[in-house]
Amino acid sequence: MQLSITAKTGLLCGTLLHAGWAHAEDRMVLLDRNGFVLRAHLQAGLNAVSEHNLFWNYAESFAPSAGFDPKATWLEGYVKPGLSFTQGLGGVSLYGKVSAVASGTLGFDAYDTGNTGAVTLEEGYLGLRSEKPASPSFDVSLGPREFKAGTGMLLANGGSSGFERGALKLGPRKAWEAAAIGRFGFDDFTITAFYLDANERSNSDTNTQIVGTDLRYQSDDDSFAGATIGHVLESTAPYPKAAPGGLGVPEVLPDARAGLNFINLYGKAKPFGESFDGFFVAGDFAYEQNNRIDMRAGAGRIQLGYTFADYSWAPTLVYSYQTFSGDDPKTTKLERFDPLFYEGSPSAWSTGSKSSMVFINSNINAHQLSLRVTPTERDTFTLRYAYISANELLSPIQFGQATRVVNANGVPNPIAGVTARHLADDIFLEYNRVLNPNTYLTAGFSVSFPGPGANSVVDADAPVWTGGFVNVVVDF
Repeated sequence: MQLSITAKTGLLCGTLLHAGWAHAEDRMVLLDRNGFVLRAHLQAGLNAVSEHNLFWNYAESFAPSAGFDPKATWLEGYVKPGLSFTQGLGGVSLYGKVSAVASGTLGFDAYDTGNTGAVTLEEGYLGLRSEKPASPSFDVSLGPREFKAGTGMLLANGGSSGFERGALKLGPRKAWEAAAIGRFGFDDFTITAFYLDANERSNSDTNTQIVGTDLRYQSDDDSFAGATIGHVLESTAPYPKAAPGGLGVPEVLPDARAGLNFINLYGKAKPFGESFDGFFVAGDFAYEQNNRIDMRAGAGRIQLGYTFADYSWAPTLVYSYQTFSGDDPKTTKLERFDPLFYEGSPSAWSTGSKSSMVFINSNINAHQLSLRVTPTERDTFTLRYAYISANELLSPIQFGQATRVVNANGVPNPIAGVTARHLADDIFLEYNRVLNPNTYLTAGFSVSFPGPGANSVVDADAPVWTGGFVNVVVDF
């Protein structure tokens, strides 16, 4: 999967500002009078994708009569217009925004869904905030909008795309369908209370409603530390549970997400200060508990990175290890980690590139290495490698993934999951080009080499999965 549109345009806008391309005058401002500002917004994208040996051609073994084509080429696109306003009220500002997404796919995508599209509301919120960046400050809003807690490990992607909505890879929807957010700041500390309901597709809406709070400390050198605590009020999302000993069909627990409690601790620091300014270390830890279904699960990530700012092309090298618990078939508890609504781009929380389309962040771990270089202020190349493994054998990785019958001592038994830990090696090369201050070109090629774990699913050597894309995005 490629870098999400929101993350991508944010990164490239930062490049533009560094290059001195910021406009003194905002051409999208429609009205600016007596403290009232009305601004238009427009974002659009067009993406061409081609895939070969999709999902390591598992369909040939599991559903040969379905006619699934492991080769796919399609075109997808979206348009997201919007309007926002601010009104100064003497010390505070009333503000709001409304936007919509029209998206579609021409041809059939990776999930054999095509020639589809939809128009949906994206944002539609009103808010009130402090007018000046003074301390203390406040910002409260009500209505559909984007929101990310911490680094996006659990709460970031509030909207879903693909299938009947189209634009699977571009993923233009990010806003939550319903959101109430209150943010209060004092010096370097911010506390945010939130209520969220995701904008899920109608035929797979789990009605997941989440409340919680986020406490964050942000320093001037881009270091930060924080904690997100949350509770799932309602949800119809089921969980798979491994069969005892891993022999048998996984049990499906209905409405299992309801009542989930979670905590996510996160942080990033430059431990050596200015003497080693390019080095950083970051970490996340999450713990989930649901007494109603006897669930205990955990996940974490550690990152080490260095930017060689004094060298040509300013290379940035980052190593990360991330792990998400799976359900242990040897226990009666449920240990499967629920990734909720994580930010699933390679630069954020996806596990691998191709593999992230098969394995969600549950019962999986990965060593990942990335190298980014910027030969010019308008060009960026990023090379990513991921070594992906399963945490628990004979336990679901994707929901119901790889359930099949095997012979053990002459006795047929259904099993799920994999029988070897190493799942895949993913390599992803991405190129970003700033065409002008509002237009961005991205191209990428990725390849996934199946490991013994992926091969064990079909009891054969699965083929290498490759794919590429090129897209153009405009953002005003």
